[in-house]
Amino acid sequence: MIIAANWKMNPDLETAGMLASRFAAISFNNVKRVLFAPHPYIIPMSIRLAQSDITLGGQDCHTADSGAHTGDVSALMLRDSGAKMVLVGHSERRSDHGEVDALIMAKANAALARDLDVMICVGETRNAREAGNAETVVLAQLQGSIPLAMDPTRLIVAYEPVWAIGTGLVPSLEDIAAMHENISNWLSSAFPNRSDTHIPVLYGGSVKPGNATEILSLPAVDGALVGGASLDANGFEAICEAASNVT
Repeated sequence: MIIAANWKMNPDLETAGMLASRFAAISFNNVKRVLFAPHPYIIPMSIRLAQSDITLGGQDCHTADSGAHTGDVSALMLRDSGAKMVLVGHSERRSDHGEVDALIMAKANAALARDLDVMICVGETRNAREAGNAETVVLAQLQGSIPLAMDPTRLIVAYEPVWAIGTGLVPSLEDIAAMHENISNWLSSAFPNRSDTHIPVLYGGSVKPGNATEILSLPAVDGALVGGASLDANGFEAICEAASNVT
């Protein structure tokens, strides 16, 4: 199981330090943890997590290593600051910044070139879900966002239905299981020469201690990408504990 915390544009540095120290003080059987911290916090979080088993990641990266790109952060900078992974294609990047699949693929390639693993996010809007187009939208995002020449051992996919992120709404367990199965089948066909490689598919979208066990117990769900609940140490630990108990 993989449980990833996405802090987004939160919290203040003092709180971030306390959370990271709390996370680092405990480990969980059969659970790999990832922390996607805000870019200014990468270095201090790398220090806090240095003796832990938590993988540190950035929340985005530019396609270039350097240049006249005010406000952007390169994969090289993330790597030099202590990150081992980067999150690309999150729906908030797609909606807030107009990021399209081709750009997300270019960012993934930039990260891979700098020896960062990548977690690529996909997910449909409420309109797409209600129109019966959720699967079509998600599979198109996979096709457009994942570099098929990459080493699949360096890839994690996160399925986050856009309408469930931060809203408290969660798809039915049947819908989650069906989408994860579709994604897993697509990944198997996309990397036919690596049938021995399992690409993890995480679920994200209002994952909380109260629903973690039932979601993480679903077939083809390999973990969770956790937003708001990762800003509460007790809540995040409860989700990790639920993951460790899933067989």
